[in-house]
Amino acid sequence: MTRASRLLLALLAGAVAAGLTACGVEGTAVPGEIDVRTLDVGEYPVDKHNYPQNSGGNGALLEGMRMSEVVPPGVRVDPVLKVGRTGHVCLDPQDAENDFLAVGSGPVLRRNGMVIGYGASSADIPDPEGSDFPSDTATSITELVIRFPSESAAKVAARELEDVDFAYAPDQNRRLNLTEHPDAYIHWRPTVANIGTFMPYRQFVISLFIGRPNSDATDLLNWVRKTLDATVAALDAFTPTPADKLDSLTVDPDRMLARVITADRENRTPDPDTFAVYGPTGFIHGATDQPLVNRLLTDSGVDRVATVDGNTVMRARDSGAATTLMADLSTHLVDYDPFAAPKDVPGAKCFERADAAWYRCFVTYGRYVGIVDSDSESDVRQKIAAQYALFANSL
Repeated sequence: MTRASRLLLALLAGAVAAGLTACGVEGTAVPGEIDVRTLDVGEYPVDKHNYPQNSGGNGALLEGMRMSEVVPPGVRVDPVLKVGRTGHVCLDPQDAENDFLAVGSGPVLRRNGMVIGYGASSADIPDPEGSDFPSDTATSITELVIRFPSESAAKVAARELEDVDFAYAPDQNRRLNLTEHPDAYIHWRPTVANIGTFMPYRQFVISLFIGRPNSDATDLLNWVRKTLDATVAALDAFTPTPADKLDSLTVDPDRMLARVITADRENRTPDPDTFAVYGPTGFIHGATDQPLVNRLLTDSGVDRVATVDGNTVMRARDSGAATTLMADLSTHLVDYDPFAAPKDVPGAKCFERADAAWYRCFVTYGRYVGIVDSDSESDVRQKIAAQYALFANSL
């Protein structure tokens, strides 16, 4: 597994949060609702808040978060690919080379003006214990979609990336072709059960590395074809921000981040792991049960997921869908036992790990679902109360 940003996995497994002490809550009671000023929220700020919207030069990163939607999760390529291995923004050429490309690819990306990228990987079975790589018996797809300044730059980059990769075994690699995708550069070693592909598409390059249990060219090409089919469809549905307008992207246009409880609101800038908003696909990539998570988010109409310092807010289709989603997420927690949620927080559900000091609580408000974690029971109780109060005050 590569670095962090297995966001759904983090949601279902937990993230550290600091314990804080009690204080009062600002706000005004709404008829028919509790007076949130009576809740014990610790020192978490719960007043209505707006973060500065200026990208601060982080427009490419914001575009990278948007691009999580253009890499299809494995389950959408083939239902046998159930296990999400990773999914994250690639900020620069070195990041892309380290996690997804052959050594020596970084200079190609730099020379052709890489803007940003998003990569993900999935498989049909979990990686062997202690390994960051799929088993030799696994079917796996590792994909990176890279944005360039222009179509011409993408075409050059795809050809040069293929040259770098092919050159690692020039006497063994064989070039292959796909009628359905004639622009794709594809190569394969007959004695090795994997295949590499680079294909320019508009101002993007699609990079694929696909492994199968057996080295069969026809079979491997079929996997390349259906992965490219799914990715091209996703790219066709995606509207890229013009390169000269990237810094016009706003940090929190839907006020999703402002609805996530955190102890620290000051000096926040976009971060793919600790201060980020994604579409639903971004949270499917890292899920260890992609079919389940794909179904839950699709059925509930989730269109935005925000994460701040390990706490999460999802926006569902409506209040009924949010209630159902919370019930489904809590039902599918693994290795957690329920414990009594704060009685004065309407509808809250809380759980503790059976094998560790770790706590998680859920609450809904309208179409929003909030999930908070802590290593302290008293803190998680204050957090879930604070999350409810922040929801109420954010109308």
